[in-house]
Amino acid sequence: MFSFLTALSGPSTNLAIPKIAIDMDISSSMATWIVQIGLITTAILLVMFGHIGDILSKNVVFLAGGIGFLIGSAITGFAPNFSIILFGRVIQAIGAAMIMANSMGIVTQYFPDKRRAEALAVISMFISVGSISGPGIGGLIISASSWRWIYWINIPLGIVILWLGFKFLPVPKESWSHVRQVTRGANWTGQNLFTIGIIIFFLSGSFFQAGRSKLLTGVIFFVIGGIIAIYAFVQDDKANLPWIAPEVIHNRGFMTSIAALALVMLVNSVSNILLPFYFQSYNGMSAFYSGLIIMLQSVTMLCTTPFAGYLADRINRELMTVVGLVILMVSQVGYAFFPSNLDMWKIIPPIVLNGIGMAIFLSPNNALTMGLVDKRLSEIAGSLNSFARTLGMTIGISFGSSLLFFQLPGVKRVTASVGLPFIHAFANVFWTATAISAVALVLVLVRYLGSRRKLAATKESA
Repeated sequence: MFSFLTALSGPSTNLAIPKIAIDMDISSSMATWIVQIGLITTAILLVMFGHIGDILSKNVVFLAGGIGFLIGSAITGFAPNFSIILFGRVIQAIGAAMIMANSMGIVTQYFPDKRRAEALAVISMFISVGSISGPGIGGLIISASSWRWIYWINIPLGIVILWLGFKFLPVPKESWSHVRQVTRGANWTGQNLFTIGIIIFFLSGSFFQAGRSKLLTGVIFFVIGGIIAIYAFVQDDKANLPWIAPEVIHNRGFMTSIAALALVMLVNSVSNILLPFYFQSYNGMSAFYSGLIIMLQSVTMLCTTPFAGYLADRINRELMTVVGLVILMVSQVGYAFFPSNLDMWKIIPPIVLNGIGMAIFLSPNNALTMGLVDKRLSEIAGSLNSFARTLGMTIGISFGSSLLFFQLPGVKRVTASVGLPFIHAFANVFWTATAISAVALVLVLVRYLGSRRKLAATKESA
């Protein structure tokens, strides 16, 4: 149930961005930070909270995350200004990270192996339902009432879920001295380096959005932040008690799958952040109808995923990821040709293809990813997989919004009056997303060809 709420929050927030920008009298580019700051916070803390759950108590971290998520939702919903909204989103994201990092682990801990897959499937189903219904429910709420209700609705539902959680999940009574003792040896230096690096890296987006006058500053922040974040992984690999097991980091096949996943989530997130501006801000469509159209992508994914999973068990999984990425790349080309008017014959096919490509890629890639590590490392591998998804989404939203508004200097808010410059900037973002899709395609194509060579060598030796 908490997985449903956290999954629902993201798409609803994306859809609310144009309305919040108007209500708070801020620029469209500034409003995207409401989404970005939540994802950045989650990306920074996801692996850390998974590790703390392992060494302390998954139940404690999970339930504390539920409390944080509700407090953050309340702060955001009642926020009188933009700064308080950002603060509330940070608190909400901290809670979401604690929930996401430990929900799978709790299932693994309490369910026997013969029933574990079924229980994990239920969590995945609720995440999917939350993601799919987010645009529809969010659009309905925003059209019928204030955007604040997309956060307020979490409070009564969350209180009921927390009551159930404290009733059924045993919570050990730990003293602060014990907490400090078990977490003292953790690699806090690596975590702090990663936090600093990620913050500097994503702050570059605010400079890019300011236009060419801040381009050099943006590049400096981008490079320095990226170097520090990457070095944090190097430092962690050499630490006495690393957050990520060295066997996982040095597993080339696993890291290839993780890199491909991050790139795919990056590409997919570009449309998530830009389509509300295209439909609502530029073309004047209501949030409700905009949400229904955007929801087509998730509905298509839901319908296609069972078939993709079925085929992935019977056809070469590496080949499936290649096919999925080809379809995803075609969908990005389709977005680049979006018309200035609402011609649905040109608008709907790319959205549907996007969903098909994602479904065909994700199922086999997830199976490949988790099959490449030892079972005893499945927890940290799962956390790293979630981290790659979240980081990809975060970079995609930051990249998409930064590149769009970099091309529209002086535009405070996207409206129909911006005219063709918006359509040209919109298209350029998706041509760049097409190029990133091609990079991911090369990665999985090399993996597929390598798999074919290994199979041929095995047959020859036999």
